[in-house]
Amino acid sequence: MKKLAITALAALSLAACSQNAQNETAEAANATAADASAATGEAVSDVDAATENAFGSAEQSLDQTGQAIENGAETTGAAIANGADAAADATGNVLTKAGKAIED
Repeated sequence: MKKLAITALAALSLAACSQNAQNETAEAANATAADASAATGEAVSDVDAATENAFGSAEQSLDQTGQAIENGAETTGAAIANGADAAADATGNVLTKAGKAIED
């Protein structure tokens, strides 16, 4: 009878220990899942931020390129206008000289 009581007590202790081990294992699994979820959330945030920065940089580069093209077009237009004015002035001077030469 004594052996039976000791065996029953040992079985109960083992069952209780086993339930405790199961609870701890479940808690560890939950903690691991929470950590993985948090890490995934942070990774998504990092990718979103990097994407936003890349788009912002590309937009800024396109704006700068557009401004450079506009500045170049304005400079070219001004050079053509100045050249046309100079040609008109030169033509007017030649015609004035020719008119004076005919008068003399």
